Amino acid sequence: MRSETPPLVTVVGIGAGGLPDLSGTARSILDTAELIFGSPRQLDLLPASVEGVRRPWPTPLLPALPGLFQSEPDRRICVLASGDPMFHGIGATLARVLGPDRLRVLPHPSSVSLAAAHLGWDLARTDVVSLVTAPVPTIGRVLNPGCRFLILSAGAETPAAVAAHLTARGFPEARLTVLEQLGGPGQCVRTGTAGDWAMPPGDPLNVIAVECADGPPSALVPGLPDDAYETDGQLTKREVRAVTLATLAPVPGALLWDVGAGSGSIGIEWLRSHPACRAVAVEPDAGRVATITANAAALGVPGLRVVHGRAPEALDGLPDPDTIFIGGGLTRDGVLDRCLAALRPGGRLVANAVTVESEAVLAGAYARLGGELTRLTVQRGSPVGGFTGWRSFMPVTIWTVTR
Repeated sequence: MRSETPPLVTVVGIGAGGLPDLSGTARSILDTAELIFGSPRQLDLLPASVEGVRRPWPTPLLPALPGLFQSEPDRRICVLASGDPMFHGIGATLARVLGPDRLRVLPHPSSVSLAAAHLGWDLARTDVVSLVTAPVPTIGRVLNPGCRFLILSAGAETPAAVAAHLTARGFPEARLTVLEQLGGPGQCVRTGTAGDWAMPPGDPLNVIAVECADGPPSALVPGLPDDAYETDGQLTKREVRAVTLATLAPVPGALLWDVGAGSGSIGIEWLRSHPACRAVAVEPDAGRVATITANAAALGVPGLRVVHGRAPEALDGLPDPDTIFIGGGLTRDGVLDRCLAALRPGGRLVANAVTVESEAVLAGAYARLGGELTRLTVQRGSPVGGFTGWRSFMPVTIWTVTR
């Protein structure tokens, strides 16, 4: 009689050292497993004495996962994972698909733990960037003079791509250490500088340690210098941007709509505030769409989603936002109402106005819905002959409301 409660799926972390490095519990699980899932590389680490049926993951993996386990409801199933299954691994994915109650997870030291141990780095103070599914410009979010971080590599070509990106971003003296097959009999460590990197591709299973030397600083707080952005002039100025981001109040995991994104600075700095933040930039001008994409890549957040279109029509079909910023298009019929309707209860909307007409829209909304109004005037010192005077920017009115 079939049990109403599906058996646990056991996820076993395994390293380059293979079966001999596993605990007695993990080895016992593998010895008694009837079905073993894993990548071809992981399955090849198992000796013939492990008798369970070996099944490599299908491609694409995610759509197939639920069916794989539903089709084998009564078999003892083991899943092989690289290192710690819950650190950028299949364990976290299975917890979402099957539910954590269906899993038993037996971790192995992760590749970053092994790298930190080899290098003598304090892992608690070391940033980790995964390029397994993200583009190389993602490392830009952690680049700063003197910093160091670890990269989970996508393959053998990743070290050269990282070296080229570091050089292009002004860090040619950055020191790269490529650690291949950590913990296994084929372990190899190669070191060089980004600007002089000429080593051929090595093993695809590698971790890259980066130690930045001198280079251009990039502040971690909102309000990057205006010249950090390519722009045609449609840019929220640094001082106003800092206040606007503080008003938007990004929190981990929250999704921002940046409507009328211009050069993309609000969405970009929202994403830079925390790696779990998400943002969609909506911009009607094709040239600015390209500029936003370039700025996002240069500043380390290539995951910014850019939608080419005019609000409110371009907002249809977007995922529901937690927070909305309107930087352009306030006077267009339906934009403000559509954005307000999209907010979930407790969501926040912030809108900036610089023209009399857009200020009138905000004044009307404030009269109807309340919230807060703030007006900023920014003056910067600039030469006046042989002296210095104050040059004013256009005042900016900021309306903030919580639904």
